[in-house]
Amino acid sequence: MSPGVRSLTRLRRRCVLSPGAGPPGSHDPCSWRRRQRLRWRRSAAGAGSCSRGVGPRQSVPPSAPSFVFRSVAGRAGMAERGLEPSPAAVAALPPEVRAQLAELELELSEGDITQKGYEKKRSKLLSPYIPQTQETDSSVQKEHRNQTPAPSAATTSAPSKYHRSRSGGARDERYRSDIHTEAVQAALAKHKEQKMALPMPTKRRSTFVQSPADACTPPDTSSASEDEGSLRRQAALSAALQQSLQNAESWINRSIQGSSTSSSASSTLSHGEVKGTSGSLADVFANTRIVPQPDPNQPKPEGRQMTPVKGEPLGVICNWPPALESALQRWGTTQAKCPCLTALDVTGKPVYTLTYGKLWSRSLKLAYTLLNKLGTKNEPVLKPGDRVALVYPNNDPVMFMVAFYGCLLAEVIPVPIEVPLTRKDAGGQQIGFLLGSCGIALALTSEVCLKGLPKTQNGEIVQFKGWPRLKWVVTDSKYLSKPPKDWQPLISPASTEPAYIEYKTSKEGSVMGVTVSRLAMLSHCQALSQACNYSEGETVVNVLDFKKDAGLWHGMFANVMNKMHTISVPYSVMKTCPLSWVQRVHAHKAKVALVKCRDLHWAMMAHRDQRDVSLSSLRMLIVTDGANPWSVSSCDAFLSLFQSHGLKPEAICPCATSAEAMTVAIRRPGVPGAPLPGRAILSMNGLSYGVIRVNTEDKNSALTVQDVGHVMPGGMMCIVKPDGPPQLCKTDEIGEICVSSRTGGMMYFGLAGVTKNTFEVIPVNSAGSPVGDVPFIRSGLLGFVGPGSLVFVVGKMDGLLMVSGRRHNADDIVATGLAVESIKTVYRGRIAVFSVSVFYDERIVVVAEQRPDASEEDSFQWMSRVLQAIDSIHQVGVYCLALVPANTLPKTPLGGIHISQTKQLFLEGSLHPCNILMCPHTCVTNLPKPRQKQPGVGPASVMVGNLVAGKRIAQAAGRDLGQIEENDLVRKHQFLAEILQWRAQATPDHVLFMLLNAKGTTVCTASCLQLHKRAERIAAVLGDKGHLNAGENVVLLYPPGIELIAAFYGCLYAGCIPVTVRPPHAQNLTATLPTVRMIVDVSKAACILTTQTLMRLLRSREAAAAVDVKTWPTIIDTDDLPRKRLPQLYKPPTPEMLAYLDFSVSTTGMLTGVKMSHSAVNALCRAIKLQCELYSSRQIAICLDPYCGLGFALWCLCSVYSGHQSILIPPMELENNLFLWLSTVNQYKIRDTFCSYSVMELCTKGLGNQVEVLKTRGINLSCIRTCVVVAEERPRIALQQSFSKLFKDIGLSPRAVSTTFGSRVNVAICLQGTSGPDPTTVYVDLKSLRHDRVRLVERGAPQSLLLSESGKILPGVKVVIVNPETKGPVGDSHLGEIWVNSPHTASGYYTIYDSETLQADHFNTRLSFGDAAQTLWARTGYLGFVRRTELTAATGERHDALYVVGALDETLELRGLRYHPIDIETSVSRIHRSIAECAVFTWTNLLVVVVELCGSEQEALDLVPLVTNVVLEEHYLIVGVVVVVDPGVIPINSRGEKQRMHLRDSFLADQLDPIYVAYNM
Repeated sequence: MSPGVRSLTRLRRRCVLSPGAGPPGSHDPCSWRRRQRLRWRRSAAGAGSCSRGVGPRQSVPPSAPSFVFRSVAGRAGMAERGLEPSPAAVAALPPEVRAQLAELELELSEGDITQKGYEKKRSKLLSPYIPQTQETDSSVQKEHRNQTPAPSAATTSAPSKYHRSRSGGARDERYRSDIHTEAVQAALAKHKEQKMALPMPTKRRSTFVQSPADACTPPDTSSASEDEGSLRRQAALSAALQQSLQNAESWINRSIQGSSTSSSASSTLSHGEVKGTSGSLADVFANTRIVPQPDPNQPKPEGRQMTPVKGEPLGVICNWPPALESALQRWGTTQAKCPCLTALDVTGKPVYTLTYGKLWSRSLKLAYTLLNKLGTKNEPVLKPGDRVALVYPNNDPVMFMVAFYGCLLAEVIPVPIEVPLTRKDAGGQQIGFLLGSCGIALALTSEVCLKGLPKTQNGEIVQFKGWPRLKWVVTDSKYLSKPPKDWQPLISPASTEPAYIEYKTSKEGSVMGVTVSRLAMLSHCQALSQACNYSEGETVVNVLDFKKDAGLWHGMFANVMNKMHTISVPYSVMKTCPLSWVQRVHAHKAKVALVKCRDLHWAMMAHRDQRDVSLSSLRMLIVTDGANPWSVSSCDAFLSLFQSHGLKPEAICPCATSAEAMTVAIRRPGVPGAPLPGRAILSMNGLSYGVIRVNTEDKNSALTVQDVGHVMPGGMMCIVKPDGPPQLCKTDEIGEICVSSRTGGMMYFGLAGVTKNTFEVIPVNSAGSPVGDVPFIRSGLLGFVGPGSLVFVVGKMDGLLMVSGRRHNADDIVATGLAVESIKTVYRGRIAVFSVSVFYDERIVVVAEQRPDASEEDSFQWMSRVLQAIDSIHQVGVYCLALVPANTLPKTPLGGIHISQTKQLFLEGSLHPCNILMCPHTCVTNLPKPRQKQPGVGPASVMVGNLVAGKRIAQAAGRDLGQIEENDLVRKHQFLAEILQWRAQATPDHVLFMLLNAKGTTVCTASCLQLHKRAERIAAVLGDKGHLNAGENVVLLYPPGIELIAAFYGCLYAGCIPVTVRPPHAQNLTATLPTVRMIVDVSKAACILTTQTLMRLLRSREAAAAVDVKTWPTIIDTDDLPRKRLPQLYKPPTPEMLAYLDFSVSTTGMLTGVKMSHSAVNALCRAIKLQCELYSSRQIAICLDPYCGLGFALWCLCSVYSGHQSILIPPMELENNLFLWLSTVNQYKIRDTFCSYSVMELCTKGLGNQVEVLKTRGINLSCIRTCVVVAEERPRIALQQSFSKLFKDIGLSPRAVSTTFGSRVNVAICLQGTSGPDPTTVYVDLKSLRHDRVRLVERGAPQSLLLSESGKILPGVKVVIVNPETKGPVGDSHLGEIWVNSPHTASGYYTIYDSETLQADHFNTRLSFGDAAQTLWARTGYLGFVRRTELTAATGERHDALYVVGALDETLELRGLRYHPIDIETSVSRIHRSIAECAVFTWTNLLVVVVELCGSEQEALDLVPLVTNVVLEEHYLIVGVVVVVDPGVIPINSRGEKQRMHLRDSFLADQLDPIYVAYNM
């Protein structure tokens, strides 16, 4: 998006009330949203509710915030006002009013009227009748439902017209299932109408652009899986749905209360004490996930163990050929002119008929060519038994049939696959793997197909991803050689040799080749012929894919076996003329038709265009996806419509098939007038436990299934448990159907292990003993054998979702989703359902394609209702519901959704949804119990316990300053100003400071004398212009440089107290100037020293917009100073006098100023000098901000004290020249350099791919002895290691990089220095850390965290680890607050409020026990621990290492545990390549995760499930809100630390301008 468009978008958003934000101009912009949130929190106390993915911001008038929520429930708002009558009451209205209401409904559905306009007109129409309608008898409801006219479809005759109305979406009834629709309506009707108090998602309008979709393309073959019929049912649902879905809130609350362990309230609120339980046991519970216990009321199987069911014997007919090729030879030579196969053109008219004679002769030519003409006589390319790929389009059955039979005659093994359309087809790589494992080097195709394959620029066929190199052979007749008259193929009786390989895609997306033997192929043809009673000369209309499954078995094999005529109707014809197969049946008087539910739907939709068709000739309408439980509605509806066209009820024959077992069962054609088979009405709840229970009570949760007939002739069937050993099921138990016959597949090609578990199954009884020795084949179908040995199928193993020990079928959930008014929202009914493993259980994910014209309101409403319906019908929660733009989900070759590829895209964050809704609170019911705070153990008990356990108290100290002898004359001076004066006299020309610019050239230097004289002039100006007295505060407002140093010493010379402040950013005054103003006010500064440029900026018009510029104290610019000096320099009376104020904004957003005395300054400089061995001959390079903490001390103080030369590199210069810091170190051969994490990160990211450039520039870092990162946080080991590893090739030693540790109370506690052991690292257990305990673990242990020592403790510094609550010391390797005692600790806080208690608690506090000396300690506010190592310190004793874990103020108290934000942020940052930065904080006990997106804005919604997953998996926390923002939004201070509280304030004030906000509630 262009900057102009984005700025316009942001401007518009400021003027609009966004859902989830308060009215503009209110005192608290987020107060309204907070109230709504609190309302929800109260209603959801003790549990969680569904997460809301956030929709786009709507232009909502400030006066109507409730409209935001009204959209979710449609008419819920009207219902509350009493303007919405029940459906029964509507029936009592006058006909003209009902007609007007129907017209209004139509206008709304077609988008001709807004929701608001619709409500207004509807309420006006109904208002006169409200008293009557409320009294109307509810018994009318059912009658009204029956009388309501069906939605009208266009009745034009042109195919394009009905085709357009079908895909137009307003009245699409392809997935109609009256039974299930009514069930969903009734389930939803249980919920009373209320408005929904859940915040809508927020997203930028510009973020998501719908992919263009051709509005006139017909429906795709399928919606969810490769079984196109899996989703047929969307219809009767609409009436009950109106009543049921109205209230999501009541449903949410009920679902929350129903899951006692999933509560977000219990997961985030604090908890009281639990008596009688030890703390350690409570900790164990807080870390142990809850394993869902079996429901004591769950149904259990009660029947006896089933016995295998046998089919009728396979009849022995004398004239059956010994092989399928023999049948072809017989008909090809004796009945050469009989039609075998007719192909249709794109308009549905016959274009070519292949006779048996042509099929035989052309197959002979191809077989001869394959064996004799592709190579030389001595080196043939193909020999019998080799595999070849058959690549033919779905509209060319003739060429495919010739190729297939040619391969059979040549005794090579055909492997039919789909035509690859692009180099990276969905699942194409797995197809390539199959081809490679089969050793295929040859592909047969037609000339037309070859021309259509993607080519390179040289005209060669591209190398498809994952495919082996193939030689392409064209099988058109003109390219084939006629065999000699004496050449005949060898046709032997059918044996167990492989005949062909059919590919099958598994649930995980891998492609396997099911090998079918010649004997199985022949036996299957015989069984089909007997079951279907095929006879010679019959005509079969085949709408299926002729390359695999039933389309291949009936349309290519059984027809040749029985000399039948197949009319192949390709999918492309069905798209333009859905009635074409019915027309072919009518025109050819076909006896058999092979269809799927999809084709029944399309025919029903188009039948009005041609009323004179007759189906009386059909004796079998084989519904090949009749095993799909939702096919019963399709069959019933088709029969009711076409019975008047001659269709006989007994002709509908559902069947069940699988690639492994081939045809499992088929319903035989019935006798006219005989009663039709009954239906099974099963309890959904029982099915989820794998038990058959007839549903007699709650019809809403019932599944009606039809039988698929009996076992195939010559076969045997049993039902085994779907998981574990193949134990026979009981008679009332659902299991996997296994068949034993000669008609199934023989193996997965090249996969012996999987083959044994699928094709060689020996069932066992409950005792584990084998039942017989006949091997069975697992079919992959779930079902049972009912009364009369009828076979019922209720699902597929591939669609099985195991959630919390219960089974759910993906197709069932798809069907429920389609029953929820999906017309306005879902594009062509395309919904995918799969499960992902998150936190030790499977979670259901629903992904649907969104119509291009769907409004955000409709989409959001549909998503809310789907969640509600699935919960009501299936009693299972949906973890994630995502809508993606139309036509973006990966497709199978026939147009269905490629489920495994969709799942892979979802898991890797490449799905790019346009709407998403996460519901972790309703789904995740196995979180550990929240930790209960235990009664505190007394300090003395802790002390005694440590002594008994033999643990030493956790304390450590640096070298004793008193024992260190110094010969330096500097020791005789007590004040830094005196030392500068002494150096100006002793070594006037010694250069102390050098300032570099971005080019690396020196722009300014300062010798001892120059600095002294400059400071004298500034001191004189303070007296003359500022009229300041000693002890008054002066703000120093300078960019990093020597001028700042001179001003600091000028203040000391004048007796003033300097306060260094970062200057405001000229381009961002509104954000940076208030901080300057605050420090000026809080420090009560009498004067501001600055440059002319900054002085003008402070008084500018832009500054006046941010602060009150008229009340600045005296501002003095020091650019042009008079040559004047003070008659006498100020000398403080005592070293305890104040030297300077150190102001800083902490990461928690607190502005704190600490007082540094002259003695503390001296002690600090001396400690650093001793630790780093700094002398006059040394040079150090500093790339730090010089405004506070240790950065200020190194920049301004240490060089004057120690006399070493400091090369100053302002960090901002690195933005213009990334090489500056490292090239300076190399140029001056610096041994010691100091930087911040932000500088290190800048170099790591910016120079990551330029190491070779550094080498060519001659940069060598081998001179570096210590590279110290100045920080007040836990060491960032990953960044330090990346930096060391990156620059190792140019000489940087990994041992050189270390870190410091300081805090507000003491700016320098640890610093690695030049002597002493290298920093040590340990791995600690994250779970223990959350319990404030330290448990060391091995590297690579799960849930382990790597911690590094924060440098060596400085001389004169003592630390002790203290329990922050009891204030008693803890033992070695125990977590506690770090307390420090040292001569350079700050004197206290500088504040306008004299808070003595705070001063005493933070700076002058004592241990509650165990310290006889009553030492005064300062509290750092950081958690850490001390561990005694095996290393030897400089004193000769064992080294005590200090490890910093994190700031106490920043920790998050969630679920009774203590979390450190950095740990959660580290997990989130690594989940997706597009996450630039991440920050977390809490808001009303919700965990908020803010991520910066550095990729395309279309990836924003991909991050929501990834963030939710990783935090749940690694930290046992449910994320409440996910906010996706632009790069640079997360505020970071000069030390590279995240300002999380500033971020939180911006979030609450709605100032982040987020790309997307998702609420997981």
